[in-house]
Amino acid sequence: MFKRHKSLASERKKALHSQRATRFILKDDMRNFHFLSKLVLSAGPLKPAPAVKHSKTTHFEIEILDAQTRKQICILDKVTQSSTIHDVKQKFHKACPKWYPSRVGLQLECGGPFLKDYITIQSIAASSIVTLYATDLGQQVSWTTVFLAEYTGPLLIYLLFYLRIPCIYDGKETARRLRHPVVHLACFCHCIHYIRYLLETLFVHKVSAGHTPLKNLIMSCAFYWGFTSWIAYYINHPLYTPPSFGNRQITVSAINFLICEAGNHFINVMLSHPNHTGNNACFPSPNYNPFTWMFFLVSCPNYTYEIGSWISFTVMTQTLPVGIFTLLMSIQMSLWAQKKHKIYLRKFNSYIHRKSAMIPFIL
Repeated sequence: MFKRHKSLASERKKALHSQRATRFILKDDMRNFHFLSKLVLSAGPLKPAPAVKHSKTTHFEIEILDAQTRKQICILDKVTQSSTIHDVKQKFHKACPKWYPSRVGLQLECGGPFLKDYITIQSIAASSIVTLYATDLGQQVSWTTVFLAEYTGPLLIYLLFYLRIPCIYDGKETARRLRHPVVHLACFCHCIHYIRYLLETLFVHKVSAGHTPLKNLIMSCAFYWGFTSWIAYYINHPLYTPPSFGNRQITVSAINFLICEAGNHFINVMLSHPNHTGNNACFPSPNYNPFTWMFFLVSCPNYTYEIGSWISFTVMTQTLPVGIFTLLMSIQMSLWAQKKHKIYLRKFNSYIHRKSAMIPFIL
């Protein structure tokens, strides 16, 4: 009996010890939990794991074939979608040094138009593999060189005829006949015209950084230099006949010539403004300058003023070579104006749908 009570007492003691131990464990757990929660709160909100950025850049493979033989020249890999034709030409030159970028013309198909340097690969790619045809365009020259040669030649050639070099005219006839004042005025106007061209080429016009075949330079110089020689020979000839209506015809046409030259200059200055160049260009709007009001009537007033200058020069000198040159220039500039007018119609239809291309209400 005593043993049974003793065993019961020992069991009660064990139960009490286990309850106390449990309470201590719970208290320790509560303390640990309370400490951990304070630590978490003091650390601030949990930051999400940074997302792994995957590159979405698409690369193209450019296969370049010879446009004549259609044989593969090389393959350019890892060409980005933002690369332009100019970039492709540079990489092509690195892979094949004999193909200079300025001499290479790239086409999407044989016989098709040559791709402009600013065109991106993404805009012409139908798949990840792009096939281009390369053509050697021959010796190239910059557009600035072309324009400077075109305008420097007529300026110097006309002055040679104006000086009446003995090898051109008969010395006795030259010494016997005095020059009419219109001869001096014509030389002044002709020099003003081409000096303006040269200065605008250097300081006003934003000439394209591209190149053109050497044959185009030769053809342009032959046209301008040849006509200048023909014109200058007649106007500066000792037997030159002055205009039929005398000083009144000379004065009116000379004033109109200077007005057209000034208008052409102001229009070219306006067109060279950054707002009127590039892909995001806007249509030029007339301003306070009266010479720019021609934009109310035509979309290409620079050609209008240019033709006006040559018509005035024709009337002032009253010579056949100047008239033929003016006619040919009018035909060429009308083609340029119509082409430019169509581009304006596509981009700024609401601005110029009622305007003419070059001649108000006519063309």
